[in-house]
Amino acid sequence: MIMSQLLNYVAVLFFCVSRASSLDTFIAAVYEHAVILPNATLVPVSPEEALAVMNRNLDLLEGAVTSASKEGAHIIVTPEDGIYGFNFTRESIYPYLEDIPDPQVNWIPCNNPDRFGHTPVQQRLSCLAKDNSIYIVANIGDKKSCNASDPQCPPDGRYQYNTDVVFDSKGKLVARYHKQNLFLNEDQFNAPKEPEVVTFNTTFGKFGIFTCFDILFHDPAVTLVRDSRVDTILFPTAWMNVLPHLSAIEFHSAWAMGMRVNFLASNLHYPLKKMTGSGIYAPDSPRAFHYDMKTEEGKLLLAQLDSHPHPTPVVNWTSYASGVEAHSVGNQEFTGIIFFDEFTFLELKEIGGNYTVCQRDLCCHLSYKMSEKRSDEVYALGAFDGLHTVEGSYYLQICTLLKCKTTDLHTCGDSVETASTRFEMFSLSGTFGTQYVFPEVLLSEIQLAPGEFQVSNDGRLFSLKPTSGPVLTVTLFGRLYEKDSAPNTLLDLTTQALRLNPKTDAWKSK
Repeated sequence: MIMSQLLNYVAVLFFCVSRASSLDTFIAAVYEHAVILPNATLVPVSPEEALAVMNRNLDLLEGAVTSASKEGAHIIVTPEDGIYGFNFTRESIYPYLEDIPDPQVNWIPCNNPDRFGHTPVQQRLSCLAKDNSIYIVANIGDKKSCNASDPQCPPDGRYQYNTDVVFDSKGKLVARYHKQNLFLNEDQFNAPKEPEVVTFNTTFGKFGIFTCFDILFHDPAVTLVRDSRVDTILFPTAWMNVLPHLSAIEFHSAWAMGMRVNFLASNLHYPLKKMTGSGIYAPDSPRAFHYDMKTEEGKLLLAQLDSHPHPTPVVNWTSYASGVEAHSVGNQEFTGIIFFDEFTFLELKEIGGNYTVCQRDLCCHLSYKMSEKRSDEVYALGAFDGLHTVEGSYYLQICTLLKCKTTDLHTCGDSVETASTRFEMFSLSGTFGTQYVFPEVLLSEIQLAPGEFQVSNDGRLFSLKPTSGPVLTVTLFGRLYEKDSAPNTLLDLTTQALRLNPKTDAWKSK
């Protein structure tokens, strides 16, 4: 009897301790970092010169980490390329790389810096995390030697990886992720042989991590949410904004909502390359975001998130739209180009109404009412159903309401940042062939609209109130991952054209 009571007491005590050590909410921080770039050179610098550049950036990151810790943050995310910059060759980046071990080695670099060779950057990040009792997410370069016994070993005898690392609040290395989907100008790095699905657990939820261009592909991004069931995604990025659909804050907040997961996005701040846009996004709405093309300053964001976001019903993205009767519009449709893809458009000629536009298997339905019908602005409803083959190969289905750049219909789909027309209401839906649809609402001056719209279970993206600002775009951005394959020759030719024409707006993300 006494032993039974003792066991019950121990069980209750264990339960109470477990509950006490588990947090229902946490404070997240992301830092948009104004990166200090090394001098451009094709010749590798000395390791000492490389470390000097990295320490200058780490000095700035240290200030952000210290400030976040003082504000009670549990974790901070810093950007891709934030420690050494970009524009490297395979040879010139080598002095910036360190050997990053598998986290299973149970290593605190701050306590034992020489265990895996010369690792001054990992040591400094570890000590920053330990001294400030905060999780730190950073992006650095990993190097791994190989030899002829590996048929895929590069000619220089090493693999080089674009790598995210996570140090916990005691300075321990708890995660290492090698970027899978390299952008077309990342020749200095290798992709891992298989996508890495990297997760780690904390007292404030389960986390997954991937980098920049990865977000447009199934692996590892979708796998982390669908199969690993993480609560929060960590997302270091060096994202170049491309309107109307792929500005950073617009697409990243939409991905969080579409995948029903927390999303911490830390972008570089480099306006000359259209790099800005960081945020802390919950599944229902952005909690904090930053977009700034006017200044050269970095920005620290903090916000509270649920450790385990409340589950939301699965959306049937075609349920409503499949029951809408499409009305004939005669010869009023026209075509326009968005990021090299040919959309089918229909001009919104009235102050309000119901419109349908179709392309292939996708029909997009819009109900709307403008606050006024201006003579100096044109809006259109567009549809695209096809394979995008520019900086990558990925199949899209997109329904979009957007402002045209001018009153000339040929400008519908061009990049535009300002508008004057507010909408009293809108409801957008489409006959999507996928469950992966990301809802975007972007207002004039590249602003989000938190709390102003919602997605219904039957697949409608609709307004909850009149928009707080003029509308740039209302979009449902769908991905059909199973249809991504494309002829390599077409993709190679497009890639070569982009490399020869760096002035194109296609340079959107890394």
